[in-house]
Amino acid sequence: MNLLLDTHALLWMLSDPGQLSESAKKALTAAENNLHFSIASYWEIAIKVSLGKLTLSAEWQRTVPAEVTRNGIQWLPIAPRHIDTLASLPWIHRDPFDRLLISQAKTDHLGIVTRDPEFSAYGVETVW
Repeated sequence: MNLLLDTHALLWMLSDPGQLSESAKKALTAAENNLHFSIASYWEIAIKVSLGKLTLSAEWQRTVPAEVTRNGIQWLPIAPRHIDTLASLPWIHRDPFDRLLISQAKTDHLGIVTRDPEFSAYGVETVW
């Protein structure tokens, strides 16, 4: 299965796995799953750190990409096709980063590892 990690899923996977559900842990460690992390989530992390809403180590800009690579997670860029899908999404979810992740999942046929219950309203498969 191809899975996109929501921002919190990656951060918890790296620093606090106890926050993950058992289903999420299994999905993240199953050899047959291909994991993806959106550049939109990396952007979200940068914004939250700069606003003081998220506290990470001073080396986060080095360690997060290194851990993504070390864990065999593929970076998912933002492409025009994702924005095209985003433009037609209903306004169920208001968070712009989550809306972009939903759009990427719908466009690229990815499930999403997230605890956010609103994602499933868009018809994307969620794992939690």
